[in-house]
Amino acid sequence: MAGKSISSLEDFKKSVESAGHKNLAGKAEVKANESAFSEMKAHIGGLYKGVTEVHSFEDENGSIFDCIPVNQQPSLKGASPAQAPDLPAMHKPSGPAGEAVGDRHPHEIAITFKEGKKDKHGNAMTCPAGHIPMRRITLEEMTRFESMRQFFQKSPHGEGRPPKTKGNPTAVLSETSAPAVAATHRWAHAYQNVNNLGGHSYLNVWDPAIGANQIFSLSQHWYVGGSGAGLQTAECGWQVYPGKYNTKLPVFFIYWTADDYNKTGCYNLDCSAFVQTNHSVTIGGTLSPSSVYGGAQYEIQLSYYLYQGNWWLYWGGGAASNAIGYYPTSLYKGGAMASHASEIDYGGETVGTTSFPPMGSGHFASEGWTKACYQRDITYFPTGGGQVNASLTPSVAWPKCYTATVTLYATPWFETEFFGGPGGSC
Repeated sequence: MAGKSISSLEDFKKSVESAGHKNLAGKAEVKANESAFSEMKAHIGGLYKGVTEVHSFEDENGSIFDCIPVNQQPSLKGASPAQAPDLPAMHKPSGPAGEAVGDRHPHEIAITFKEGKKDKHGNAMTCPAGHIPMRRITLEEMTRFESMRQFFQKSPHGEGRPPKTKGNPTAVLSETSAPAVAATHRWAHAYQNVNNLGGHSYLNVWDPAIGANQIFSLSQHWYVGGSGAGLQTAECGWQVYPGKYNTKLPVFFIYWTADDYNKTGCYNLDCSAFVQTNHSVTIGGTLSPSSVYGGAQYEIQLSYYLYQGNWWLYWGGGAASNAIGYYPTSLYKGGAMASHASEIDYGGETVGTTSFPPMGSGHFASEGWTKACYQRDITYFPTGGGQVNASLTPSVAWPKCYTATVTLYATPWFETEFFGGPGGSC
């Protein structure tokens, strides 16, 4: 059943089924034509076919989450989910201990809802065991995009992959390999070419403003395999993307592609891909509070780990109970990511048209602690086992707008990247 002041999932499905394009056409935010509208209706109908909810709630950005049986989610449709492992233990770093970090005490954001927390309608903001909170995909959201493909894409203005620093001809991702994306995408990031089974970091959370003709700003992990049309990824992080989520607040997101962002890929649970197993994490849900320039710093802790045919995603720690769910390697159709990734990558990405939004805090990497965005304690899982510190190379192709630096600190920061900038014209 739905919660107070929230329509039931059954009533929602009926409203989608009866909706007509003429009811939405003419609204400024509606970009889908009648043909695309019909495809979007069919997609929502397919997502929720045979799906029932026991409870619903609304988060701070107005997204509705339906608590559905775990085996009714689109990626399972009656099958049973896999069981998560504990993450491999960290190997103590060898060599110099790294620079001291001084008095730094960030606060970790819990991306799970606690028992007893209620939404503005008085509904409990958690799901019972055996259920997952699935963000309700609406026609209002989908029709803000011109087509189904735009809705599924990382950005409606084309795809992109982070360029590497010039002078590295062996790079999987090179600046010359994706010349078409420069018009819409910008990055400040740091990478390492190494065979791996995933990795880990704490991601500092901010709420950069997205202005006119700007699309989104994010901080994320990329785990990458393959190259060219066969490039494949598993991704996670936080993102401010008003055109999708209809909010200026940062949200927790995931993404994937099996063919260089061409015909595969989608956010969150928007298509049949990710299998969620955790009953208290809202994928696509609000992250709060955000960091304050010169003040309190807030962060989330995320990890990916490939185990027995599944790319498992974790929040807050490495115990099996911290697992959110997984991308089955079957999504990668026997490609590189079916067995391992060959690159780890961490940092920021923005998308704009005539100008680009701030990244992170909106301040350059050189400003450092409490002023620039960061990811810290960056590690990866070697294919031979264990967990080790990353050794990243920063890549900055648009220093007028964004920069990135990498420093090895002492525990508990270890490999740390500061990055970001004001954006603008670049």
